[in-house]
Amino acid sequence: MNLDITMSAPPAPAQTGSPRMLQIAKRQRLEDALFHRVTQTFSLLVLLALLGIIVSLLVNAWPTFQKFGLRFVWYVEWDIINEEFGAAIAIVGTLISAGIALLLAVPLAFGVALFLTETCPAWLRRPLGTAVELLAAVPSIIYGMFGLFVFAPLFADYIQVPLQDMLGGMPLVGWLFGGAPTGLGILAAGIILAFMVLPFIAAVMRDVFEIVPAILRESAYGIGCTTWEVVRRIVLPYTQKGVIGGVMLGLGRALGETMAVTFVIGNANRLPASLFSPGTSIASTLANEFAEAADFHLSTLFALGFLLFVITFVVLALAKVMILRAEKAKGL
Repeated sequence: MNLDITMSAPPAPAQTGSPRMLQIAKRQRLEDALFHRVTQTFSLLVLLALLGIIVSLLVNAWPTFQKFGLRFVWYVEWDIINEEFGAAIAIVGTLISAGIALLLAVPLAFGVALFLTETCPAWLRRPLGTAVELLAAVPSIIYGMFGLFVFAPLFADYIQVPLQDMLGGMPLVGWLFGGAPTGLGILAAGIILAFMVLPFIAAVMRDVFEIVPAILRESAYGIGCTTWEVVRRIVLPYTQKGVIGGVMLGLGRALGETMAVTFVIGNANRLPASLFSPGTSIASTLANEFAEAADFHLSTLFALGFLLFVITFVVLALAKVMILRAEKAKGL
């Protein structure tokens, strides 16, 4: 029996598309290219603005750097009449006050964020979180007025005097609590800064704690971990980048804060001899003297502003290095 086997012709190649579809695809490619260029332009504008700030600061500060050189960074003299200037006093005051603020604010912010995300009752979570965030909306001058007229008298009577009576005569640490108990000084500025940066750090920590997948928490609780073990072994490793970013955000705010520090730091151009001694910072020096500065004095203030920018950049660079080293240690 013969089988009549017929071979069917191969199917015709599919049509690449109608003219309308080709036109739509072409328009979409043009829109994507345009969107890419627009967003790229916005990014470059930010970089150009940053570069313009750096260049303007450096150009205006150049006479000061030309006269003093690197000695300007560690020179402690600040004599407007004889035009002898040094940034050491302002740099030391800036770093000490910001350091005190972080030492106080970071543990408090961590506790607030941990309570809001782990143990806070549902009915209290939203109003308490809103209240913490509202602290960030308070203008800095309000913090300064509160510090000068409310906090400083209470701090002098109920904190400085008891601390001096209790610790002032102790060896090694007694010098930290010397000075007149006026309520103003480096420690007072650090405490006010801590109030200011706490809501920023707490808000960032709370947000990053909330992005931890619920299954990781539930798995840890399921094998018998306590709340602290869940936070230490699950939440913190998962959110390390965000936590460091929140701390750096608070530090940047503390380094550049002007009005609140100006009200309570004491504004004395001398190195602080104790935590209660008045001092100054880069931002408060600019706020106090910029309006009346001229010629070389004005150039010196621009130099202080440039140094503040450099300090902030170095701090952010160190934070990035810390993150990269942590990721490398984890094998990421």
